[in-house]
Amino acid sequence: MSSIKNALLRYRIIDKAIRNQYVPYPSKSQLREACEEAIFGGVEGENICDSTIEKDMFAMRMEHDAPIIYSKKFGGYYYTDPEFSLDEMPLNANDFEAIRFAANTLSQFKDVEFFKQFSFAIDKIADRLAVSGNEKNTSTDGLDQFIQFEAPVTFGGSEFLQPLLDSIKAKTVVYFDYESFQSQKKKARKVLPLYLKEYRNRWYLLSYDCVKEQIITYALDRLTDLKSSDEKVSATIHFKPNSFFQHAIGITASAGAPEKIIFKADNVAARYILSQPFHSSLKMVKEGKNKSTFEMVVYISEELIREIMSYGGDIEVVEPPLLKEHIIQRIKAMVANYS
Repeated sequence: MSSIKNALLRYRIIDKAIRNQYVPYPSKSQLREACEEAIFGGVEGENICDSTIEKDMFAMRMEHDAPIIYSKKFGGYYYTDPEFSLDEMPLNANDFEAIRFAANTLSQFKDVEFFKQFSFAIDKIADRLAVSGNEKNTSTDGLDQFIQFEAPVTFGGSEFLQPLLDSIKAKTVVYFDYESFQSQKKKARKVLPLYLKEYRNRWYLLSYDCVKEQIITYALDRLTDLKSSDEKVSATIHFKPNSFFQHAIGITASAGAPEKIIFKADNVAARYILSQPFHSSLKMVKEGKNKSTFEMVVYISEELIREIMSYGGDIEVVEPPLLKEHIIQRIKAMVANYS
């Protein structure tokens, strides 16, 4: 990667680090480590030195009017305008070229086992760059007149991702207030973060609740006043994400034992289901003239019920009786609403 492309990436990383409210006033060394880790995967300082960061911040002030100031009191850097962000600035040709280079580099590894989980994101970046124009035309102005990318609705809570990830790596306890959907009241929580999972553009924290002494899922958008700590948990916690979510649809993975679900779908719905299966265990066991029969082994959960009901009358649940009864009761409630 050329020095220009590297510099553009470092500007963005420095900007993000300075705006990180959970680690305010980052020092020059912290900024260097952030760049080193993000670009080269380590913090040893073999590729970036402190003088490079000094030059970067000078260039950010001169070229992007970044209001970077050093605080003697706190021993680090900050923006005099807390609203400033390089994210608000339009990308120029060099920015696009840097992103294109990074996307092309990542694309070479998307089939490697470790990177497979990121392949969808890499493909979306590549798609966006492919239609945003070539080097002579890097502007996306007016692009929405011809093509629309799926844009997730922001539910909030993404600002907690980094501090929670840090706690997961350090295996340390965090404190926060959590608002229940049912009671709409906030309660203090003390948990050991274990895993972060995204579902339907909303982030969730899987954690060991130190009071309830069990694994609990918390939605990040209902979490406030997060505080990190150096506390450790003495209890032995057995948590393996792959096995924990093996039979889950969505975020619910603690709904008792998984069950074999058998349902029928008319042939049009069946083709949609095969193209976007509810779960990795789903398989067609019989293809009929008008309807096809499917099986899968999953937890009975709210997410499963909503997925099935999204097909309306095109799906008929055959087994188990408990799920069939859940669906019947939902249908009766729907009919009552329109009576």
